[in-house]
Amino acid sequence: MLSLRQTVLIVAALNLGYFGVEFVAALKAGSVSLLADSADFLEDAAVNILIFFALAWTASRRAAVGKVLAALLLIPAAAFLWTLGAKLMHPAPPTAEALTLVGLGALAVNLTAALLLARHRKAEGSLTRAAFLSARNDALANIGIIGAGLVTARFPSIWPDILVGLVIAAMNLDAAHEVWEAAHDEAKDAQA
Repeated sequence: MLSLRQTVLIVAALNLGYFGVEFVAALKAGSVSLLADSADFLEDAAVNILIFFALAWTASRRAAVGKVLAALLLIPAAAFLWTLGAKLMHPAPPTAEALTLVGLGALAVNLTAALLLARHRKAEGSLTRAAFLSARNDALANIGIIGAGLVTARFPSIWPDILVGLVIAAMNLDAAHEVWEAAHDEAKDAQA
């Protein structure tokens, strides 16, 4: 079995690699949800790299890093708002095939990451909770992206892409709140 440190390094590499794939595809397809999701892959890579280093730290330092990770989970929501503004200024439906195919690839990466992290999700409190919640939420978001691609193929519109982007942003806000609470609890426990 892989150690937690080995697992987060593998997950970081998977996320960093697919960030590049999805970012380029999002620009070519003109997709709000793919662009927000690509930012999420970059954020996930950063979270897992931070976890790798933070695992050697004390509980109080891990709690502080957990609060930073909670803030990092807000990055995809900010990326969504930026791309939403651009999409509303120039409303053109994204390429449905790209949404569907890139969404399938993203789903495969996120399911792999979630499965790798699932066995460690109770270890080290907010740190591994952040990584696991992020991978799980991303897999759910990818299903939405695939669905948006299928709907857009049948009914060309910007709205399926935008609605999925809203869901991705909301899930990241919820995950940020959960990680912040776990880090807060860890900080109190470390002081006790």
